[in-house]
Amino acid sequence: MRWLIVFLLAFLIFNRLGTWLGRIGLGRLPGDVRFTLFGREIFLPFASSIVLSVLAAGISYML
Repeated sequence: MRWLIVFLLAFLIFNRLGTWLGRIGLGRLPGDVRFTLFGREIFLPFASSIVLSVLAAGISYML
């Protein structure tokens, strides 16, 4: 249950910070899904979440 909450929070953060993260290249990886539903743009960053998780795990391993 805890991991589900973590992934949900990551998706919410990516949706809010999508334009800023797009400038540095995240959000455009293969595996990131972007579609429009009822006039709203929905963004599901599956690949970007994995990249950021691996990066965070690497940083925490070094510390």
